Formats: sequence, structure tokens, C-alpha cells
Amino acid sequence: MTVKEILAELQSKGDEARRKHNIKAGAPDNQFGVKLGDLRAIAKKLKTNHDLALKLWETGNVEAQLIAALIMKPAALSATELDALTRSTTCSQVADWLNAYVVKDHPEKDKLRLKWMKAKDRWAARAGWNLTASNINKGTSDDDLIALLDRIEAEMPKAKPEVQWTMNNTLAAIGIHHADLRPRALAIGEAIGLYRDWPVSKGCVIPYVPVWVNEMVKRQK
Repeated sequence: MTVKEILAELQSKGDEARRKHNIKAGAPDNQFGVKLGDLRAIAKKLKTNHDLALKLWETGNVEAQLIAALIMKPAALSATELDALTRSTTCSQVADWLNAYVVKDHPEKDKLRLKWMKAKDRWAARAGWNLTASNINKGTSDDDLIALLDRIEAEMPKAKPEVQWTMNNTLAAIGIHHADLRPRALAIGEAIGLYRDWPVSKGCVIPYVPVWVNEMVKRQK
């Protein structure tokens, strides 16, 4: 399929009400309102196709970028190319799929992580903190965790919302997996109060760190 044909199929599967809802939630206008399940079905049909993925990404269309993240070949990207892709992300959903399906499998992700952790660009910073949280959760982090807590305490209150999300994930990861640092992580989460009133479905854990950490620690016992 060509880019033109894929965009036409996306448009045919779009829903205007969903599109308006997405835009109201902060997503850009350049989208059709297609269900994520439909996007996965299209990507499955296309299979891995790196060149097509790059062309889809260049459209700037949200759904096209989401499909691109699913059919892209991480190893075919240079670190410079991945950095550029990360910074050209259109919204949080695209950022999360790019991080989950491309960034995490890139051979130079650790070098990029250190660069992104210092970035002013919101999408690069989001990716850097996302990788950091992942390393802590997997027990592979070699970061100075006290220094990370210092940064989170100082920077998270004024960080951009897209960055706050993965900084908060990092704070929770430290609290969940490092009992000696848990009291401070909980205190930081309580003092900042981020996501204290976040709405969640029944049975889900709120991302407010004091609640989230204590619930996950309880489940580990």
C-alpha cells in the first residue's frame, strides 16, 4: 500500500466524534479519530516496512505516525535519526508508542537517554525519563537515585505536562523498588501532589505516587 492509500483507509475508518474528543484532550487536528485496534490491524497487514514507516511519519498525521511506530525497524535508524523522530512527535500517544516499539529496542538508547534527560524539548525529555523509569523497574539502572530524586523534587512541579508524566513514573519506580528511598519518594509525591485527583476506572491504581507506591508494594508481599 502507498501512503495515499493508507491515509484514505484511515479516513474511511475515522470517527468525527472521537476525533473531536481527542483534540479536546490535547491531540493535534491532523487526525481522523481511528480506533487504536484498527490501527494495529492495518499495521499487521503492512508488516515491517521501514521505508514506508518513515514516509508515514513525515505526514504528521497522528494515526499514520502510530502505524509507523509499529512497522518501523529500530536498528535501521541512526541515533541522529531516532533523536529527530522523537523530537518531531505530535502527541503523547505517539510518543508512548514510539518509546514502546522503537526507542526501547534501539542499540544506542542508553546514550540517547542521557542526552534526552538534559533536553529542553518535551518529547525528548519524556523519552529520557521513560527509559530511566523502565531501567529502575527492571533493576538495570546504574543512576544515582538520590540525585534523581533531587532533580524530580526540584524540576517536576514546573515541568511540561508531557514530561511530568514520565518523571512521575520514575519517582514511583524508585519508591516501589527501593525501600530505603521510599519515604523520601512518598514525601516528594505528597508535597508536589501531582495526579492527586486523577480520574481512573474502577480497579485501576491512581498515578498519585503515595497511593500508587503503597498499593504496588502491598501487592508484592
